[in-house]
Amino acid sequence: MRLLTGLRDADRRGTQAAAQIRPSLGMVLSAAEESAEGTKLWCGAAVLMAWRGGWRGRKAAASGLAAVVVAQVASNGLCKQLADRPRPPKEWFPHDEVDDRPGSSSFPSGHTAAAVAFTVGVAPAWPAAGVWCAAPAAMVAIERVQSGAHYPSDVVVGAVIGVASALLTHRVPGLILRHWPLKL
Repeated sequence: MRLLTGLRDADRRGTQAAAQIRPSLGMVLSAAEESAEGTKLWCGAAVLMAWRGGWRGRKAAASGLAAVVVAQVASNGLCKQLADRPRPPKEWFPHDEVDDRPGSSSFPSGHTAAAVAFTVGVAPAWPAAGVWCAAPAAMVAIERVQSGAHYPSDVVVGAVIGVASALLTHRVPGLILRHWPLKL
């Protein structure tokens, strides 16, 4: 019980601190989040990687997009359906961005899950592209708290789902190939 109280307090303090981010930085964060809405940013990055990156770029793009699909199913298709957490209170935010929040569960952050999944999914095939993706992924995660859409713990869990999704999509094909055809 004490742990939950501590988590609730940390979420409140973190959310209220993020809500105070300067408006000029908030606009940059909002632009990053808007471009990532509906995974547009990650799909666009995948197209660019596949087009300009040769074999390595196509592999990175496919890995990143596969990880995004798994992360979206896990975060939005499963976790949000099981955890009906309300969004942070509007009173905590001095800006009107809070009025544009989705009506779905706050837990976990699907935007963050997708951003981290793509970034971590891309990195093994093309480390430099993974580094380039890390900045917008971090901006998306911060914006989700700053705008009032999520608590910090929602974003952390979204990031964990993203990492797990990327690792899963990276490992599963090798496991299948190693054990195929199954010997009965």
